[in-house]
Amino acid sequence: MNSSDASSSATAADARDPVRSPWPGAPLWIALGALSVVFHLGLIFHGLTPALISRPLHMALVLPWVLVFSARTPWQRISGLGLTALGIAACGYIALNEDALSGQYGFIDTPLQMAVGLLLIVVALEAARRAIGWPLPLVTAIALGYAALGQYVPGEFGHPGLPMASLVGSLTIAEGGLWGKLTGVSVSVVAIFVIFGAVLNAGEAGRGFMNLAGAAAGRLTGGGAKVSVISSALMGSISGSASANVASTGAITIPSMARLGYPRSLAAAVEAVASSGGQIMPPLMGAGAFVMVELTGTPYTEIMAAALLPAFLYFATVWLGINAFATRFDLKPVAAEDRPAAREVITTALFFAVPFAILLERIFHAGNTPQYAASVAIFAGLALLAMNTELKVSGTEFRARLAQAALTAGRQIAVIGAIILCASLVIGVLSLTGLGVKVTSAILSLSGGQLWPALLLIALACLVLGMEVPTTAAYVICVSVAGPALTELGLPLLTAHLFVFWFALLSTITPPVCGAVFIAAGMADENWLKVAGKAMALGVGLYVIPLAMVAHPALLDLGSGVFAALATTLGVLIGLGLVSYGLIGRFAWWLRAALVALGLGVIFVPWPV
Repeated sequence: MNSSDASSSATAADARDPVRSPWPGAPLWIALGALSVVFHLGLIFHGLTPALISRPLHMALVLPWVLVFSARTPWQRISGLGLTALGIAACGYIALNEDALSGQYGFIDTPLQMAVGLLLIVVALEAARRAIGWPLPLVTAIALGYAALGQYVPGEFGHPGLPMASLVGSLTIAEGGLWGKLTGVSVSVVAIFVIFGAVLNAGEAGRGFMNLAGAAAGRLTGGGAKVSVISSALMGSISGSASANVASTGAITIPSMARLGYPRSLAAAVEAVASSGGQIMPPLMGAGAFVMVELTGTPYTEIMAAALLPAFLYFATVWLGINAFATRFDLKPVAAEDRPAAREVITTALFFAVPFAILLERIFHAGNTPQYAASVAIFAGLALLAMNTELKVSGTEFRARLAQAALTAGRQIAVIGAIILCASLVIGVLSLTGLGVKVTSAILSLSGGQLWPALLLIALACLVLGMEVPTTAAYVICVSVAGPALTELGLPLLTAHLFVFWFALLSTITPPVCGAVFIAAGMADENWLKVAGKAMALGVGLYVIPLAMVAHPALLDLGSGVFAALATTLGVLIGLGLVSYGLIGRFAWWLRAALVALGLGVIFVPWPV
């Protein structure tokens, strides 16, 4: 699936939704989704499970969704069934023979193992292709070709060569490649927070987000857009995918803004930008915060303290941009009769406030791991599925919501899992061939050993590597390639990871890919280029703030230097406001250029704090 048909495919997925439509396979898919939920939650409460058991079983649960459920033609369904059967058999072989395989240290010694290994690689590539299209599988295929034939590559990028038994074995029967740390993160962290989001979305949490946003911002100038920003930020923090967030909240916010007289291109742009920003919104950051904990070893509290002020700057900049557009288009507040009543705001807010409170209490007070805390919060969310907005228990609604949660969780775990499994092959090749070190050396060489040119090169790499990939997966792929170069140039580890995490979002609103823009434009029935132009102007913080993190380290130091952090935030906000009005305001071209230049100067010219 490419970006241009993302909207239509999303619609097609809804049409195949077994809960909402009388599809004959409904009970099977709901049961499979429930099995996926029980399996991943069970791993959290069961304790330590060998990687060569839990991760192959995770892949086995992924395959039916991306190869069969998402099939759009009879051929895709038939071939998907065959590949699924073979893939599950291969995963079962790994899990059943875990003890013996772990003693082979990644070296294949029988023809059967070679067949299993090659089959797993092919199935992983095809699963990712059907999940998100060609870009990532193509990069993976090139990486695998390099691993197999790199000895024929001249110069420093060649390698001595790897025996096929060692190459395939290291990628498929050892705790590397398909079953490496990245897949472990998918199993134990990402899947849990996907389930958490699915449970909240199946109930009234989404309505609670909308009502809270309407009460907070509906009466303001440009209130319709500001409601979208707040609600999409809250939803985006748990969704893990900007495009998925656009598809869910955009169905409400885009028509609402259009009814208030917003240009359709602006309505779609606001939704795309707000949904993208949800991915950098604490406390969850689309599960990215917890993945960052795993990859950096940094405590969760430190990551939250570092991420909070940049996220505030992003949404404050969007807010200022909406004010500038409100002046241009005379945008009105939401009418009083269309704003939610206080009682409705309070009751619907409970549907997300209770699970969030339990999640944070388990992390900060009880000292549980994020995934364990999320698992406890999931059970609270499941209990709330039995209640409607009147706080009355409904058995019929409870069963329907349980089915919807199981279906959504199973499908989303599978899509992200397929992507991460494919990316794990790339990371395995980087490790086996030393290509990661060579890429780092190339970045250092091209940048002349200077930090700022290296940052620009890495930003471009993040834009390319992040195409068509959910934010958390894009971040992991990008940081595997770019992170070592940044730390080599003296950037602190957490700063390097946050920089890459932010720039992994670039492709959500930046042409030619801009997946969030494509979906929002389709929902608004507007030309995507018009939407992308306004989205880039509104979301200018996405391009500037990561660079400001590097220019002003105090921006990430809220935990230990509160005054310096807040003063730095104020200075950067003033600069971003000037840039935003320069891009959006109705001024003469020379004044707009001057405002942009002045704003960038305020941000990047060093000042004492």
